[in-house]
Amino acid sequence: MTIAVSTPTWDLDASMPPLMLANLSHLGLIKVVGEQGRSFIHGQVTTDISSLAANQWRWGAHCDPKGKMIASFRTFAIQEALLMLLPRETIDVDLPQLQKYAVFSKATLTNASDEWTLLGVAGEQAVQFVTQHFGELTEELTLVEHGAILKDADRFILVLQPDAATTLVGEQTVFDASAWQALEIAAGYPNLAPSHANQYVPQMCNLQAINGISFNKGCYMGQETVARMKYRGGNKRALYILHGSTSLNINLETSIEIELEDGYRKGGQIIEFVQRGNQVLLTAVLANDTENDAKLRFADDEQSSLRIQALPYSLEEA
Repeated sequence: MTIAVSTPTWDLDASMPPLMLANLSHLGLIKVVGEQGRSFIHGQVTTDISSLAANQWRWGAHCDPKGKMIASFRTFAIQEALLMLLPRETIDVDLPQLQKYAVFSKATLTNASDEWTLLGVAGEQAVQFVTQHFGELTEELTLVEHGAILKDADRFILVLQPDAATTLVGEQTVFDASAWQALEIAAGYPNLAPSHANQYVPQMCNLQAINGISFNKGCYMGQETVARMKYRGGNKRALYILHGSTSLNINLETSIEIELEDGYRKGGQIIEFVQRGNQVLLTAVLANDTENDAKLRFADDEQSSLRIQALPYSLEEA
């Protein structure tokens, strides 16, 4: 049964409802099983899969041999299956690349998106809601009767069997995926679309700042480039949060410009965005020396205005 969704109506710079449920239909899951499933993925991604505990989830990236990300993801396990949570459309690009190398291991990788319904829970009543239905949740990852729950600060991602998800939401208002995307953007998270594959080293999207890269785990695809960025420098880009207004209907290819002394020049590329009317909230990869008071706009709308919003984490190296 399909869960009906509503369109968010609150402003992007306003408070959301006390309880916000969202159908995360834009996300999907890659399932990894088999005797060598975990060890195979460990050798492919930036995350330390071997040390991932049953009550943990982690960000990570799967890179090409040159260290450019094919996909970014959250990873966790439900029983014997390792799962990778990422944009549905990106699975079509990433899964074949993983499967190409998996043939040499005792590992089976499949698109498990249709096996689960993904729901996001946020707002000041989010903890009360999940506690009421699942009990107190204190771990990053909690296995429940019909799936699992990822805790991300004061937000939750519910990975549930479809019937259980439909029963859970009942008569509750459920919003479309854009309600959750706005929260992901405000968190400074890098959800890569397929059009961004093979463009960015993980540090260009701040993966190191959200514990998405292990620099101690040993070899993986693209590891040499990722390590060189850390120990030898050379990275000139970072992920920024931008908020503003425009008369355009933007998309991922809409060009961003930055004001310099001699006028506006191309400034960066949109990674993820939400638009409500003329309001926009987005993540974009810009030069990592971009000042917080920089003037930015969309190239095709000279009247547009974008301002940098502070990241909720530090990019300073520990």
